[in-house]
Amino acid sequence: MPAQIVDLFCGIGGLTRGLINSGLNVIAGYDIDPTCQYTYEHNNHIDYNIQNVRELTGDDINALYDDDAVKILVGCAPCQPFSQMRFKLGEANAQDEKYNLLLEYGRLIQEVHPTIVSMENVPQIEDTNIFAEFLNILHTNGYETDYRVIYCPDYGIPQTRRRFVLVGSNLGPINIIAPTHNRNEIHVRDFIHDLPPIEAGGVDPNDALHRSAALSERNLKRIRHSIPGGTWKDWPEELRCECHKKPTGQTYSSVYGRMTWDQIGPTITTQFYNYGTGRYGHPDQDRALSLREGAMLQTFPDWYDFIDPEKNFVFSDIARHIGNAVPVRLGEVIGETILTHLEEHGIDV
Repeated sequence: MPAQIVDLFCGIGGLTRGLINSGLNVIAGYDIDPTCQYTYEHNNHIDYNIQNVRELTGDDINALYDDDAVKILVGCAPCQPFSQMRFKLGEANAQDEKYNLLLEYGRLIQEVHPTIVSMENVPQIEDTNIFAEFLNILHTNGYETDYRVIYCPDYGIPQTRRRFVLVGSNLGPINIIAPTHNRNEIHVRDFIHDLPPIEAGGVDPNDALHRSAALSERNLKRIRHSIPGGTWKDWPEELRCECHKKPTGQTYSSVYGRMTWDQIGPTITTQFYNYGTGRYGHPDQDRALSLREGAMLQTFPDWYDFIDPEKNFVFSDIARHIGNAVPVRLGEVIGETILTHLEEHGIDV
């Protein structure tokens, strides 16, 4: 029986690519964002369906699987309503139009009846009513689940990122695989050190994605005074921001910071290219991370192509794609979990 996967909220394919790398067969991706289509299809050779999940039916998805397939449905609903900053707003998050997309995923699980399901999101989702409802859907429909917040370096991802991961199966108990790496041996150096040097606002002539945002003269002076792992307190007084001079600004030590080669990097967000939004300064070059560096810290392979030659290049779109993606290595972890579970039940994929 072939195992076949449909990936909902697939974006540019971080989860899909990880599942493929683990040895699983992804047969389709769904997302509402047309700007992700080229990257998803070009790199993974899988159809990208531009469709609102609210309008998708179980019949639509079931038509994609072979008759004898072990059906697997994965879905990483947008995490913005549950982000740490917005989570402080409590139930105000319920006003976000994306808030109940997790329950749309739950509806599709009930309609499709897949053998295995998986979801990934920010840690804060575990404490929401929407997750409790989703979990109840799974358990009511006979799924046994394992879920936890994982620290990404424990699985070889070079970011101080924590993610909530759930897997469920109607075959029996399923367990997320144990950590695969020693977190103390995961370093930024091992992922981006070999890329050619470029200047702020520059681009590698051999890789159009290895380009960085330009810096103002003032920010160039700031980064030249920045020490790897240090803070804006290392700058001369005249270069400090007004907000840093206020008591409320004293705690924001990572903004305008440089990364350190031999440590774990920061969480890659949609603003990782912006020197002033976090510790996104290059360890020794006077610039912020390039788009390629952000992608590689998200564990995308260095050949992954993000630039549609038939469309205008939009720097912020690609940064958003990279920052919103599931790290490829995390997709591999989910894939390895699924494969181990299938093998335990005598299913050879």
